[in-house]
Amino acid sequence: MPPHILVADDQTDIRDLLVMNLRGAGYDVAAVADGAAALASQAERHSDLLILDLMMPALDGLEVCKALRARGHGTPILMLTAKSTELDRVLGLELGADDYLTKPFSLAELLARVKALLRRAEMQRAAPDGAEPRVLRNGSLEIEPAKRQVRHDGTPVDFTALEFDLLLYFARHPGHVFSRAQLLDAVWGYSHDGYEHTVTTHINRLRNKLEADPMRPQLILTVRGAGYKMRDAPP
Repeated sequence: MPPHILVADDQTDIRDLLVMNLRGAGYDVAAVADGAAALASQAERHSDLLILDLMMPALDGLEVCKALRARGHGTPILMLTAKSTELDRVLGLELGADDYLTKPFSLAELLARVKALLRRAEMQRAAPDGAEPRVLRNGSLEIEPAKRQVRHDGTPVDFTALEFDLLLYFARHPGHVFSRAQLLDAVWGYSHDGYEHTVTTHINRLRNKLEADPMRPQLILTVRGAGYKMRDAPP
């Protein structure tokens, strides 16, 4: 069966355009006009991907995203916003959105983002590389790639799909410095100028969950002028 995508947008013309193009790309698509309907839809059937407009009646995209994450839904979420301020982008990502697009956007770019998000979800279900250790360790951090589970100081830590993928990428390359553009390409599956802030926001979310003091990180480090790295694994 093709992946199921839910589109939630109160603008009929945009909603219909998205549905038409996503179906043309081979996806199974449903559509609703407000946030309350989006939540109700996910209670009946979990989609493989959600495309949420930021500004909607009843509940906006941020409230829907927050509610789904609070319920433990790890479904990838692509946020659409007519606003271009950095604050709006950060809010969506901080509340659990995996990616965002600012209107107006090209349909080719949207389809590329959808493909990348669904590909990452499919990778979660793929068999792990037999050469990789069952558990990756870095100090008190333990990651089981096959189970997509993380423990820190012996305590399980929950992550969204993208947060986990970013953490796992760092853990597989401890000590290696990556630029935001490199991380965007390797983890998100695309490279696009102006969206590097997506990486920064996700790194901040990792730090908030793993660091004793996120302002003075000891695990995910900033390399000034170069990018980010996970500290070298202790011997």
